[in-house]
Amino acid sequence: MRHLTPMTEEIKTDVLVIGSGIGGLYFAIHMADHAKVTIITKKESSTSNTNWAQGGIAATIDQNDSTEYHVADTLDAGAGLCNQGMVETMVREGPRHIQRLISLGVQFTTSDHDHLHLGKEGGHSRSRIVHAQDLTGREVETALLNRVNSHPNITLLEHHFAIELITEHHRGIKTNDITCYGAYVLDSLQRKPKKILAKITMVASGGLGHVYPHTTNPDIATGDGVAMAYRAGAEIANMEFIQFHPTSLYHPKAKSFLISEAVRGFGGILRLKNKEAFMHKYDKRENLAPRDIVARAIDSEIKKSGEECVFLDVTHIEAEKTIEHFPNIYETCLEFGIDMTKEMIPVVPAAHYSCGGIRTDDRGRTTLNRLYACGETSCTGVHGANRLASNSLLEALVFAWRSYEQIQTELHSIQNSVSFPDWDDSGTVNPEEWILVSHNKREAQQVMNDYVGIVRSDLRLQRAQRRIDFLKEETESYYKKTKITTQTLELRNIIKVASLIIEGAIKRRESRGLHYTTDYPETDDRHFHLDTVLRSF
Repeated sequence: MRHLTPMTEEIKTDVLVIGSGIGGLYFAIHMADHAKVTIITKKESSTSNTNWAQGGIAATIDQNDSTEYHVADTLDAGAGLCNQGMVETMVREGPRHIQRLISLGVQFTTSDHDHLHLGKEGGHSRSRIVHAQDLTGREVETALLNRVNSHPNITLLEHHFAIELITEHHRGIKTNDITCYGAYVLDSLQRKPKKILAKITMVASGGLGHVYPHTTNPDIATGDGVAMAYRAGAEIANMEFIQFHPTSLYHPKAKSFLISEAVRGFGGILRLKNKEAFMHKYDKRENLAPRDIVARAIDSEIKKSGEECVFLDVTHIEAEKTIEHFPNIYETCLEFGIDMTKEMIPVVPAAHYSCGGIRTDDRGRTTLNRLYACGETSCTGVHGANRLASNSLLEALVFAWRSYEQIQTELHSIQNSVSFPDWDDSGTVNPEEWILVSHNKREAQQVMNDYVGIVRSDLRLQRAQRRIDFLKEETESYYKKTKITTQTLELRNIIKVASLIIEGAIKRRESRGLHYTTDYPETDDRHFHLDTVLRSF
């Protein structure tokens, strides 16, 4: 095991938060009223999946809606694998967090001065999506960052990449009752490691979209939290369930820009190049079917037609209404020469969201002592085998808050007196073969795209496993003899997460939700009505 160099800077804090998305920031803001909080984020603080979230936050606040309806929609989308108790907790407690966000300065879109405008998205039986036009994530992120930056008890460290979670194993102690004491961190601007010791560590590092070549996620989404937690010994669950957003913009210069689910909820129709609609062949809900069904339908139509994309059509809707509801999508499409009010939008599926992650209980506690997780990097059980649209930000809020409630009652009794070694990188050299890093990343992503995408098979998964195992050996050898860099760390994490997705997919010998395999096309409740749990030791 590698250790930090002598005289490594050591930081002590009450609570360490890894990540600056909605879950991490919301947790930190409330936690800071009771403790010293340090937030680290590997890029700028506003670089997160939250900031890219367009649709909104699902919440039962309309008189024509109910908790029962929202729970039923979530369970239906989750294909029998949701933890119903966790779903009920999320839905029941969700509305109060909408009000808390408003009190923190978030300005949601209103239909009049007294009522929030509620959108409708695929899989929802009622209009319940609270949003800020089509830039909800950015609005929430901005408001929360303003609070974080003005809070005297919060230190925010940008360009700090978490390398490893600190546990007893770094002191040479072997145990199955593992405790997290913080993290080893790389200051990527100064190119030096740091050691952050904390009473409590919250992993809120977001998603893993860049395990695939086409994703709606920002560049930071490389599965860092899941990879670190797995290496530290935490349980990881349901990694085979990767949600592909059915409608990302297809354009050679577009970086997988997401065309929100809400566009279909607004009346958008999926069509082929010849303008023929096709969703009626796949589901009675047609264009409002859940994402997994829509993504497989598009994948099927593309394979049958030989075309590179399908099209999303809103030209039948009054142009002013379209522009009013989706100003960001409209302007972005215009930048690529597409006027969505007059012509159809070319779209393809892209990796969007991971329903699996670090396994937690209803208070965000992982299977490691003093380690919590929230947001997309966690697996609470609310999404099951397929996430219902706009439940992700809701989940992050509810369980970040529940973690805060739990931690504030026990923080005072935790001591932070254990010492840990520094990182020893003697014998390593500065990386010169950058081509190995970039090539291995592209190859890993392409393997995942070709063999572990929307439709899978035993043959594809076995081939993917062999190739990812080879890339893992090559990358680990490179990692051990070179000084750490963000690029190398991200590559390690991408390959580790890829292997977890493959392992989970091989273990699940059925088709359910987002996991569809041609070898086992039916759902098998007798043998597989359970989570797929993985642990390193």
